[in-house]
Amino acid sequence: MAVAGLAFMNAWAVIERAYRRPLGWLSRRLRFGFYPLLAVAMLGWLAWDAQHARALDAAEDAVFDQIIGWRPIEPVPSGRTVVVAIDDCSIDWYRARGEGGWPWSRERHADLLDALDRAGVRAVGIDILFADRAPADPAGDALLEAVADAGDGRFVFAASRLHAGSDALSAQHAAEVPGAFPLAADAAGPGPRVALLQPYGKAMASHSGLVNIGRGRDGLLRDVHLYQAVGDWALPGLALRVAQAAGADTAAAVAARGGALRIDWRQRSQLPYASAADVIEGRPVCGRVLPPLDGVVALVGHAAAGINDSKPTPVDMAMPGVAILAEAVEALVDHGWIRMPPGWLKYALASILVLLSCLVFWRGEPHQDVDPVFFGLNLALGAVAFAGLTFLGWFIDIFASLAYGALCFGLCRGYAAVQRAHAAGNADYRHDYDPDARPWLLLARLRFEADPSLTPRQALRARREYRRRLRRFVHASDRMVMIEGVVERKHWLAALLDDLVLLTWSGASEAEVRERAKHDLDALHAMLDASGERLEGRARVLACVDASAIGDPEGGRDGRRLRLRALLGQDLDRLPHWPLSADNPLSSMRPAPEEGTP
Repeated sequence: MAVAGLAFMNAWAVIERAYRRPLGWLSRRLRFGFYPLLAVAMLGWLAWDAQHARALDAAEDAVFDQIIGWRPIEPVPSGRTVVVAIDDCSIDWYRARGEGGWPWSRERHADLLDALDRAGVRAVGIDILFADRAPADPAGDALLEAVADAGDGRFVFAASRLHAGSDALSAQHAAEVPGAFPLAADAAGPGPRVALLQPYGKAMASHSGLVNIGRGRDGLLRDVHLYQAVGDWALPGLALRVAQAAGADTAAAVAARGGALRIDWRQRSQLPYASAADVIEGRPVCGRVLPPLDGVVALVGHAAAGINDSKPTPVDMAMPGVAILAEAVEALVDHGWIRMPPGWLKYALASILVLLSCLVFWRGEPHQDVDPVFFGLNLALGAVAFAGLTFLGWFIDIFASLAYGALCFGLCRGYAAVQRAHAAGNADYRHDYDPDARPWLLLARLRFEADPSLTPRQALRARREYRRRLRRFVHASDRMVMIEGVVERKHWLAALLDDLVLLTWSGASEAEVRERAKHDLDALHAMLDASGERLEGRARVLACVDASAIGDPEGGRDGRRLRLRALLGQDLDRLPHWPLSADNPLSSMRPAPEEGTP
């Protein structure tokens, strides 16, 4: 078992190196330039998506559907809106009495409206399109038109917008459509031509509204459009006209999101429901108790199987169209629609998260500090958005933005891990050390000492800033390798080790390796002393170095190991120390150490 496990790990190491070494090569070429490039790429995609695909919107819609199903509390119907459905029971009731099945006569529709009127309803929306007269029933046509005229605008009938290609053939203009209103203060009448399919009667057409629907990219209906814009004019929908006929203040809903009303969908409760036969007969012939109708708004429409008037919604994949319109009217009458921030907010938040993620990693901040902050921020924002939809009727659509920010954060964190692994000498990310080609190794120990005059808080800040800049410097180098990396503040020995770091350089000769180390240590001092948190006057970095010919062929492989252990295992405190400076003295200082000697 142990042999098999070892063989698997060796094979797996080959696979890891196959993709990790190219990543290490990439990190040596891009260095910290990766983060600005990533920011530009991700911000560029956001800008393109905001103008074209709107993929964040589509992702947000999917999140909205899930939250609607997960939330523990949903709005309770106000009882001010009732669905009056022409359902299977209503059709079967009159068929059983020998009065015909479906379609109903115009006279029966008139009887239904008359019964609702006598019950005291405030307004009625009829989600049935009476586009043509019935040649076999002129009396029924006349009766329905008379009822519509007597309703004095309280009965609102369905109309439909035809394809825009038919507009040029229409004699009707946008401003002439019943209920049309201007979208701009300087809107000039009569507006563009518009082709509509309206009810046959004059009174019915005068009190009609559009029932055209608009679905999302995935085919689900989440929003009910209160109007359709034609030039500078708005053609009102049925839900809007019914709510206005009931006396509701619809100005805020019309102004929000271009008239796209986001319904606060109910999954475990429904609006009051009445079968049309029960209303006509005045008694529960279909077995349901009639809900109170006095002072309510009623929506009449099909709900029978086979009539094909159902649409998919987040809570019901086959919701009757009349129930959808009733939900829209309920939202308008009760001011209970879902409020949503402007569409640009999600793109702005995603841009901020991308910039913050790239900035903190570009600065060289430790992921141990960044991870909990990022997680806590995402958790807090997500909780606020979830609570807003559940308790306040506000859907702060930022979930897709958080996911996009998390994608950027993950890419930054992954690249930082590659940088750290390469700097720490991980052989999966860089080639193994070749003692024949580069026999000389130089070891340098750096120790940070804060100025005694600093307060504990200032010393902590100076030490953290030193670690950050040292980390950034080492990760960007392709010549030095850390033996002991920058110890993070949450390490259990951080109080003892957080000011120590061991660096190594390799070369073909002692002069070469010392020249490399001098160049890098001089550059490190310049970098530490160049920023706002200057090293001079606040702290000092003590350095000591030693070098050894590890690749000397004398003694073979075992001899190399002994010389390496001697170099790493010596008492570094006995070596000469000096404060890191702009010109560090790295000339040969003493013979190479032997194992077992200090």
